[in-house]
Amino acid sequence: MRSRLLVAGALIGALLTTACSIRWNTGEEGAAPTPAPVVSADAATTASVIELLRAGTKFIDQTSFRTDVDIAGGQITTRSHMDNLHKRGEAVISANGRNSEIRMIDDALFMKTQAVAGVGDGWLSLDPVKVPPTFEMGFAPGKNDPGGSARLIAAVVTAEIAGTEITGTIDLSKVGTGNGISFRLTKGQQFPDSMRSHPFRASLDGQGRLVSFLIPATGGAPSATLRYSDFGAPVTVSPPPGATPAPEALYPQLGLH
Repeated sequence: MRSRLLVAGALIGALLTTACSIRWNTGEEGAAPTPAPVVSADAATTASVIELLRAGTKFIDQTSFRTDVDIAGGQITTRSHMDNLHKRGEAVISANGRNSEIRMIDDALFMKTQAVAGVGDGWLSLDPVKVPPTFEMGFAPGKNDPGGSARLIAAVVTAEIAGTEITGTIDLSKVGTGNGISFRLTKGQQFPDSMRSHPFRASLDGQGRLVSFLIPATGGAPSATLRYSDFGAPVTVSPPPGATPAPEALYPQLGLH
């Protein structure tokens, strides 16, 4: 039997977790999964590269930026522009042909989605008090990263660097769920051993900022790509005209559970 891996390329948590189910081939029906290549990196090297990766994401709280996430060859995509300093943000998410948009202005949160039945197709104004904490929307320092880079970096097992290019292995079972690239299995399934040492590649720019993080489609796992760009570009977001209060039925469907 094949496991089902739920992958969220997510700014809208459960909306994408519900909408985006990517098949994971564990190799139980046919050939065994392709083993991940072995990366030679000692503990000290890995630790120093992880620190470079973490330092490379400090821009999240320092300047505006664009985030692009692509999962499974375009089955799930997100494009977002964030300026956490000035409390402005917008995102467009596409999952299995259904689109969702989000706008964030100070403490105001607006959403338009095709991913939830019964809420209409117009812009909705959300009550911040009713939004569950796991929805992960806000401008708190270190919290508003549409790419989920902190979880990816925390799951790195081995790493080495040549110039600005980083290669290594990552434990996909430790990536977890949240904004950005997320991995979780349906209840009762387990991650194959090969996914606990899965290859990844990352790139830094000339200023040391993380600009890409790639998890290739190997050993049955879907591909996942995270890119950061447009550092310092203005993020102009306006309240959508005609937004109506979100129905009560929407709030329980927000967030990752």
